[in-house]
Amino acid sequence: MDLTQYKKSILSNGVRVVSENIPYVRSVAVGIWVGAGSRFESDEYSGISHFLEHLFFKGTEKRTAKDIAESLDAVGGQLNAFTTKEYTCYYAKVLDEHLDLALDVLADMFYNSKFNEKDIAKEREVIIEEIKMYEDTPDELIHDVFSQTIWAGHPLGRPVLGSEETISTFTRDDFIKFINTHYVPDNIVIALAGKIEHEKVVNSLEQLFGKAEKGPVEKYPFPPINHADVQNVYRDIGQVQICLGSPGLPQEHPKIYPLYILNSIIGGGLSSRLVQEVREERGLAYSVYSYHSSFSDAGLFTFYAGTRPDNYEQVIQLILKESMKISKEGISDKELKKAKEQLKGSLYLGLESVGSRMTRIGRSELSLNRLITPEEVVANIDKVTSEEVQELAKTIFNPEKFTITTIGPIKNIRQKEYFLNGV
Repeated sequence: MDLTQYKKSILSNGVRVVSENIPYVRSVAVGIWVGAGSRFESDEYSGISHFLEHLFFKGTEKRTAKDIAESLDAVGGQLNAFTTKEYTCYYAKVLDEHLDLALDVLADMFYNSKFNEKDIAKEREVIIEEIKMYEDTPDELIHDVFSQTIWAGHPLGRPVLGSEETISTFTRDDFIKFINTHYVPDNIVIALAGKIEHEKVVNSLEQLFGKAEKGPVEKYPFPPINHADVQNVYRDIGQVQICLGSPGLPQEHPKIYPLYILNSIIGGGLSSRLVQEVREERGLAYSVYSYHSSFSDAGLFTFYAGTRPDNYEQVIQLILKESMKISKEGISDKELKKAKEQLKGSLYLGLESVGSRMTRIGRSELSLNRLITPEEVVANIDKVTSEEVQELAKTIFNPEKFTITTIGPIKNIRQKEYFLNGV
């Protein structure tokens, strides 16, 4: 990325604006990033960030919900949003000639949403259906069961959607209070990527977003305590869904790049050790992989597999043994080189879209208050040694720190010592 194409400005009230000009495209992606997610919710308000995200699309003083939906559809654009554990993003993608329209719609949603009681009641039912749909999808639900088990009692362990019980209690005043607490200028980043003129966009944004009153950013940053445990949710289904893992690394940990390499080698792709051993060699699972989740002050390294009840103990043993093998024997030079090229290729392929570029700079600025360029990422990947990967594996793949969770027709799940026997 040419840093001359990356610019940053701060509006008069503290809202940060970051942009990347890509002059050879016709499109622009814009995202409004807010440092508000499920980890900043108290127990009784679990799910309010996600609920609020829905409500911003339900109508303003000058646009109905249908008007909002049709505004960018009419010009071939896209308008959407998503909520995570640490932030919420409202985004649009349009042709460069329709950027002013996209900004106006986003600002209107942000500052003029009505939050009618009728809309709140209707959307409450929609979200409850979303929760039920999610609970009926065990291969997705298992990941929440895992985080709730290993980070029991901490907001990072709770599902972003909240629960039917909490969702049912929210009032209009609760949403207004949450906005006043978290949707403040110092907690907002506006990111743009595509064919844009930074200074011109900043002038427009000053008129649309710069008038919002400043306020303190209230967050509750305390890291989770890890609980090594075994947990099963009984379901009379055809497969056992498995998540197994341990504490990982926070976003800016100095060993985060060796962790990317470690994940790539053990379960990050079709040629990874786990896929080859569990699926290709033994035929024990259709889907098996690993991934790492990083947050501001914590992380999780997770293995996932779905398999028949008769095979679930064998699959768990194979995952444990493969992780221990890397800890004891390390990785080969060939594996290290392949993992580096895989990560770099994935990075640059992701930069083919303006949406991906907007996401990269928006999330980086909001979470880290700086831009991590692709060149910086590649340089750090190239520095990783096989010794660093093995040392990290010894730390991450500590049997005493492993948590095992399953969803499936298992009534008498074994204790952790059983699964670790012989590892």
